[in-house]
Amino acid sequence: MEAGAEDGERRLADFYNRRAASGADHPPSRHRVEQRRRFIALLKSEGRHAVLEIGAGTGLDGLQFVQAGIHYTGVDLAEGQVRHARARGLDVSVASARSLPFPDGSFPAMWCMSTLLHIPARDLDAVLAELVRVCAPGALIAVGLWSGNDEEELNPEDDVVPRFFCRRTDATVREVFGRHGTIEDFATWPEGTGTESGPGGGYWTQHYQFLVLRTPRPSK
Repeated sequence: MEAGAEDGERRLADFYNRRAASGADHPPSRHRVEQRRRFIALLKSEGRHAVLEIGAGTGLDGLQFVQAGIHYTGVDLAEGQVRHARARGLDVSVASARSLPFPDGSFPAMWCMSTLLHIPARDLDAVLAELVRVCAPGALIAVGLWSGNDEEELNPEDDVVPRFFCRRTDATVREVFGRHGTIEDFATWPEGTGTESGPGGGYWTQHYQFLVLRTPRPSK
């Protein structure tokens, strides 16, 4: 991993370790809860009984997959969050999306909410290729992001260890993700109070982006 990427991941882990130490959970919005419900229903309808979560956090989404009868595996950069998730009985380990500790084709599905927005534009294709690598052909990858005008900046709200965000337009998201599979669902919605909400609320105007990508199947 390049020195810049390694430093960025260390700073991000520091931020979320501080958050984990506070003991506070950050439950998803009702929109994301509904998309999670729909994704679980889709997995069941296709007979997909396992999922890998990238950016597991403290395990709030992971618990819902387990309760739905889906075998769950999670990874996260922050050791503190991993400890919280493990305390909830979840199989979560410390790992980077840039280099996942799993063989090719290991998972029939993936869940990744508000995680890839911390990846710089120059690195996103390589990270997506790594996610696709550990997924089976035809797997489903659900991704959530915060929008923007293709800006890269530190969150002005964060103190001590500000987080890096790459906030992409809907068109950019479709273009980049479309290079790695077929986008089968794409939805957006506002969150929070007014048009300025989520991380950077009061500074950034944005909406939430949710997509489901199907990984390529072998050509016949």
